[in-house]
Amino acid sequence: MAPTGVNTPVDIYQVTRNDARQQQEQVATKKMSDSYRKEVRDLALFSDMEPANFDALMRGAYVQNFPPRIELITEGETPDFLHIVISGTVDLFASWNGRETSLATVRPVSTFILAATIKDAPYLMSARTLEKSRIVLLPSEDVRAIFDKDNAFARAIVSELSQCYRAVVKNTKDLKLRTSLERLANYLLRQSQRAGTETFDLNMEKRRLASFLGMTPENLSRAFKGLEPYGVLVSGNHITIKQPETLSGFAKPSPLIDDRMS
Repeated sequence: MAPTGVNTPVDIYQVTRNDARQQQEQVATKKMSDSYRKEVRDLALFSDMEPANFDALMRGAYVQNFPPRIELITEGETPDFLHIVISGTVDLFASWNGRETSLATVRPVSTFILAATIKDAPYLMSARTLEKSRIVLLPSEDVRAIFDKDNAFARAIVSELSQCYRAVVKNTKDLKLRTSLERLANYLLRQSQRAGTETFDLNMEKRRLASFLGMTPENLSRAFKGLEPYGVLVSGNHITIKQPETLSGFAKPSPLIDDRMS
């Protein structure tokens, strides 16, 4: 238990979420350094903003470090901040009726959840750190104010939200048109392409991967077994695709589903 009068990281973050404007001087946060400002500025979302508008947005921003397994936002809550992951990893997940599923993994340098911030609508997902993470927090009110007057920023937001929409459509097609074995095969091909090699490590634990692919951990184990005839070897989290052409022939990857960047 923390000593009396000492805030834990969770307590500190709860204060900033509840009353950011009035409590900024009382929480353990860090003002934006030049290096963090550059990382934010280099994002496509902010790169074409008018300098004065970017400076105005950054004046209310600050950086905070979070330990692993800290819930940053909760679905159903109103967004106080737009979050930018500078280092670490964040899991976006949702729950219903005692069940939970992983929806996406956010890695540096990227934002979450932009749509809720712009629309000033409740979060549809929750977010928690998977490892020690450094997060930039931009007050949602400031983001909306700059959106209204900076045309380049507004266009960048529309572009990013369009990209997110297309990613959701592709993910829905993946879930609805493919069997669990086909989903896993195409996921492994995408990871292999990203790694630039047929031998790589999974970038998430298998339980989270099963949730992400819409199956149970037991079905994921059976799916890995089912891909052995296509040249997939599994040792813990280490994957080797010995016959990439055979696996690709089975998976039938499509850019209209598997190209997550277009």
